[in-house]
Amino acid sequence: MSQFFQIHPETPQLRLIRQAVEIINKGGVIAYPTDCAYALGCHIGDKSALERIKQIRRLDDKHNFTLVCRDLSELATYAKVDNTAYRLLKQNTPGAYTFILRGTPEVPRRLMHPKRREIGIRIPDNAIALALMAELGEPIMSTSLILPGETEPMTDPYDIRDTLQNQVDLVIDGGYCGMAATTVINMVDEVPVIVREGAGNAAPFYG
Repeated sequence: MSQFFQIHPETPQLRLIRQAVEIINKGGVIAYPTDCAYALGCHIGDKSALERIKQIRRLDDKHNFTLVCRDLSELATYAKVDNTAYRLLKQNTPGAYTFILRGTPEVPRRLMHPKRREIGIRIPDNAIALALMAELGEPIMSTSLILPGETEPMTDPYDIRDTLQNQVDLVIDGGYCGMAATTVINMVDEVPVIVREGAGNAAPFYG
């Protein structure tokens, strides 16, 4: 049965954040809040935890996972960013965006598109998510918590606990955090391409 932590959405309790990170480091799968609904997450290098998330969501090997980072310096470790892209990212993070960028050798191959070597990167505007990554010291490998057959992510941590209590190791109750999708922007090439308009304002990325 999964553990259930109630963590303050604005001033996360460090004791609980450390316990959550310990669960991640031991190979756990967690359900946690972001600025765009709840997500499933695990350690970036943990293949078995990744497989568990795939089973929960019934995902195939073509699904693109996202690296959720705490800041731009961490992002630069895992993605190649030129000066123009960096300025745009700096002006619009943290926020409700997923950026498609060319991955660096630091990214496990199983997380990237096999031909294009691209990876999705997020810097969420959520105090709990940022505190988790600050304590972890690296990104969380994540995907939206959308169950098989559903089109919308789960929003109620109590429902998440009841539904997934035997499939995840920890559910973090961070309150309601919305259910909108992120705005997805492909920044692999010089001119940004809006792949999907969502919660983040796409206007700054139109040429």
